[in-house]
Amino acid sequence: MVDKARRGEHVEVTEDSVNAHLYTAGLPEPDLLIRTSGEMRISNFLLWQIAYAELYVTDTLWPDFRRADLLRAVLDYQKRDRRFGGLSGDSSASSSEQDPIAEAADDSVIAASQV
Repeated sequence: MVDKARRGEHVEVTEDSVNAHLYTAGLPEPDLLIRTSGEMRISNFLLWQIAYAELYVTDTLWPDFRRADLLRAVLDYQKRDRRFGGLSGDSSASSSEQDPIAEAADDSVIAASQV
């Protein structure tokens, strides 16, 4: 798109045309972004694609991120009221102090690959 514009060619900039030129073109947009290490920033990671994604921040460092951590993030995500930029009524979700995963979760690594 930029090269065409520099050559003086007409470029129509739409949401679809931008999406088509991203390296994630053709892939679904993420519903959940998990940010490890407690950092409260996304560092421009998938900035366009995560416009409507839910963010989950955990203090767990990536090398220590286990199945139990993933399950906690998914459970938290399932409790959310996804509005996709819109407004909703008062949806006061009940919070539970218990961690339903703590005893059931396997403390193994989510994914490990040997190179």
